[in-house]
Amino acid sequence: MASFEPCRTKMVAEGIAPSAISAFESTFKSLVSGATGIIPESTISPVPELVHTDSLSIEPDSELLASTVVLKLNGGLGTGMGLDKAKSLLKVKNDETFLDLTAKQVMCMRKEFGQNVKFMLMNSFSTSDDTLEFFRTKYPNLAAEEGLEMMQNKVPKIDAKTFEPATCETDPSNEWCPPGHGDLYAALIGSGRLAALLKGGFKYMFVSNSDNLGATLDLKILTHFATTDASFMMECCERTENDKKGGHLAIRNEDKHLILRESAMCADEDEKDFQDITKHKFFNTNNLWIRLDKLQEIVDKCGGFIPLPMIKNNKTVDPKDDSSQKVVQLETAMGAAIECFEGASAVIVPRTRFAPVKKCNDLLLLRSDAYIITEDFRPVLNPACGGKAPVIS
Repeated sequence: MASFEPCRTKMVAEGIAPSAISAFESTFKSLVSGATGIIPESTISPVPELVHTDSLSIEPDSELLASTVVLKLNGGLGTGMGLDKAKSLLKVKNDETFLDLTAKQVMCMRKEFGQNVKFMLMNSFSTSDDTLEFFRTKYPNLAAEEGLEMMQNKVPKIDAKTFEPATCETDPSNEWCPPGHGDLYAALIGSGRLAALLKGGFKYMFVSNSDNLGATLDLKILTHFATTDASFMMECCERTENDKKGGHLAIRNEDKHLILRESAMCADEDEKDFQDITKHKFFNTNNLWIRLDKLQEIVDKCGGFIPLPMIKNNKTVDPKDDSSQKVVQLETAMGAAIECFEGASAVIVPRTRFAPVKKCNDLLLLRSDAYIITEDFRPVLNPACGGKAPVIS
């Protein structure tokens, strides 16, 4: 079996945190053991009906905000939209960027409830400088808050034949790749943020993508999460034909745990079942609620990291050169942690909480008069659209 030591040596030399090294070692061992990351249809069952947040009759408890932290994943570049900087710095409405609206959402909630809702960003080495400069210039009070930024880790690309760290003499930066947003947990541990948050009395964390402006800190959902005493809660939407190629929630037959099956985890022969939206009804919005004390318990139990299922991507070491060295990029998904938490749950949320911008068409739609910005800085569909967003092709 291939040794992990060359990867460990490379990562230590780069100053990667021990928690990130341990997490990567776990996925590396899955790779070299012959694991494919595939979840066969025969090993899972569909999730029955879930509670819809629109049906919750619970009284929102604003006192919970004092022990809650909002974290936005902000590691992505807008390369697919012609940018070479943080995607969240794209202008959305009236010269305001994703980060403008996010910052104003946080400040609006602080003012409304008289609670200093803690706000954090997980940046990458590609987005950190631009993002921090943006906050220092436009929101200096937020920029000055302790612990605003947490850095995403990076991991080596693996030679597809030898399983040793890949090399790229023309551009050594090509030897590294992001480990997927499952790195959230290793970053929280390795940066010391998890320990600091727990020491500061924080118990709940709400995580979402920075390009999803619909994912605001909803007090009713937070109260439901707290009162049900769930260790982890995933916001899901009901799948439509447009969502059938994306991942879905399922129940693992072996232990009845909720799990997440991404498209890369589906065997070709199971594709029909995977895309059956009447069978597998719910998909992960990547809006997650996490009990920080329960996360610490898992970390302690597992020796300093949280073990997540491997996602294997076959690439070339130079993404711009198809003839360059064949490599494997190992990733994990943060939503996959649902299988690690005892007492994890999921809820259905309205589509208004899932409005990510992945393509230029999505951005153009958001910029158009089909969407308006509310008083609390959320983009919502213009009532003139009659409840149905126009399609931009």
